[in-house]
Formats: sequence, C-alpha cells, structure tokens
Amino acid sequence: MGLLEDCAAAFGSADLYRVLGVSRQASPAEICRGYRRASLRVHPDRAQPAHKEEATRSFQILSKAYAVLSDAEQRAVYDEQGTVDEEGEALSSERDWQEYWRLLFQKVTVKHIEEFGKNYKNSADELEDIKAAYMAFEGDMDKIMESVFCVDYTDEPRIRKILEKAIESREVPSYKAFVNESKQKKMARKRRVEKEAREAEKVKEELGIGGEDDLKALIQSRNKDREKEMDDFLAQLEAKYGSNAKKGKKKGAKK
Repeated sequence: MGLLEDCAAAFGSADLYRVLGVSRQASPAEICRGYRRASLRVHPDRAQPAHKEEATRSFQILSKAYAVLSDAEQRAVYDEQGTVDEEGEALSSERDWQEYWRLLFQKVTVKHIEEFGKNYKNSADELEDIKAAYMAFEGDMDKIMESVFCVDYTDEPRIRKILEKAIESREVPSYKAFVNESKQKKMARKRRVEKEAREAEKVKEELGIGGEDDLKALIQSRNKDREKEMDDFLAQLEAKYGSNAKKGKKKGAKK
C-alpha cells in the first residue's frame, strides 16, 4: 500500500493533515508540533512489548506523513493533487525514522515541565485547552481533569469557574454531565487523584527523582499503573512545551 492507504488503515483517515491533527492552513511550526504530539502517542519506546510492532508501524507512517508536509515542494504537490511521491527522498524506505525523530526534538526534562507549568497556568492557551477538553468530553470532569496540562484536584474549582463562565457566555454548550455531576462522583475523583499523588511521591523517592535524566524513569514507572493517562498527559505536554528544539524545526506530538 502507499502512504495514503497506510494512513487510512492506521489512523482512520487518508488526509495527512488530519493524521497529524492540524489544519490545511497550518504553519510549518504547527505541523511540527502536530507531528510531535501524535508521534509521542505511538512512539515505540512507549509501547508495551505486545504492542511494539504495531506502534513501530504507526510511528513510521506518521513520520512519513510529516516528511511530506514538512517539505514545501511535497506539500504543494499534495495540496494541489492529493498525491504523494512514493519514490521521493522524503519517503525513503532506508530512513531511520526513530533517529529522524530524535534529531528533530530535544529531550524534555523535569525542569522543562516545571517551567512550562508556571507559564501555562492561567494563560490564554490553558483557557482554550480547558474549553476544548470540555467540548471533546461533553462535560465529563474526570476526563477533563485528566487531559488538561499541569492540573491536580486543587485546580478543579478554578477550572469549574472557567467553564461555568464559558457556559454563561454561551461560548460552550451546557452539558448535563458537567452541570448535574453528583457529589459522589466528585469525591471519588478527589480520592483517586490523591492516591495517585501519594503513589507518585513514593515512586520519586524510590527512584531518587530530581535530576536532569530522571523524567524517563518516572514515566516508565508511572506507566505500570496508569499507562494510558500518563502517556497522554506527557505526550501533550512535551508537544506543547517544546519551543527549544533543534531546528528541523520545532516547537513540538497529548496525559
């Protein structure tokens, strides 16, 4: 199969822009961020052994989609004709796509994440992400709290006020899951995140977390208990953060 057919099979769409999660008007930097966000979700290094082959295949397809859209000439041809040059250098079967990815994106460290959190909270980006999560999950606060960057249960009252204001101004619809959420569900969420916070602190103590190379160890350990949520969070966070990457170009793959 060609690249477009591979994309349809692996990601449910033959549209390269949709595969990367960006619009057709996206800038090169936005395309790079979209690639980073998406690739972190399927990167083979994050996959369990049973899913590593599938992840590798998806990662390769995703990287080829980015290779096309990041090349001005290839992108122009795709935009005009809806086709890609399967024999072109951009899609070379000999390319090491994991090495290609590593050259594009620098390693994200604990320090980077802490710096990002300080700048992100109460920013315009956070506001848009909160509203987007609310729409995507139709008001389910469990999922909203899991998907928004850099938040814990102490942020919930603040996030609720943001969403209530957005509902009042009709920026977003009023979903029953949000408006009528039960007290029991709220308490269950609080207990769950408090437990996870205690577990995270225990892991940090056991691993001696705090150095420049410790983020990977923390991710790997947390994945044992909460693989999907933690992967999604860190994937999106790394994609959102990466403004200092090597130029290939970057900012930025998406808890």
